[in-house]
Amino acid sequence: MEVLYTEDGTPTLFHPAYGEAYHPRQGALLQARRLYLERTRTHLHPAPRVLEVGLGLLVNFRVALESALARGVFLRYLAVEKEPLPREVLSAIRLPLPLGERVFGEILEAWPEERFSGPWGELRVVFGDIREVALPALWATAVYLDPFSPKANPEAWEAPVLRRLRLALRRGGVLATYSAQGAFRRALKEAGFRLHRVPGVGKREWTVGIAVEAPRFPCSGG
Repeated sequence: MEVLYTEDGTPTLFHPAYGEAYHPRQGALLQARRLYLERTRTHLHPAPRVLEVGLGLLVNFRVALESALARGVFLRYLAVEKEPLPREVLSAIRLPLPLGERVFGEILEAWPEERFSGPWGELRVVFGDIREVALPALWATAVYLDPFSPKANPEAWEAPVLRRLRLALRRGGVLATYSAQGAFRRALKEAGFRLHRVPGVGKREWTVGIAVEAPRFPCSGG
């Protein structure tokens, strides 16, 4: 895979099979902070529980970890990743996060284990397809929906997955994603989310959904 440097100076990778980079050219770190950390209010939560779809380079995890360490709160993080990257690739993508990178280095030593824990919190990784893996009910305070785009990876954005994510999210919890695709937004609303259009970085809008209702149709699978 080709290493690319985004406009905020942080690296990402280009995935040839999907024809997309893991992060926008405007900034890997910028998107992780502005969209996933702040729009879900993870940076303010006293006991954050994050469910991420598409762990990728662990940028979103590392940003959430940095915030939790700086505030002295315990982070619980559950990620679903269908195509985990090898340790040597992840070790080449380092970020200017002085607290989180120390923990990240410890995680890399044991990668790809499925569970990592310490005084900072816990990271659990489920290696599988989001359509098939079991998710804990009413567990998450935030969902980071960050797979490849609906065009490149449509299965991760379809209604059955969104309903399963809603059932894993506590009422009032927040889902954030970079996609503003119309069909996805309609499916997200039917899954029980109240939608908000928020200004994006590098694109006009991002999407935020607040968990307010039960899904309109029963969840399938898992």
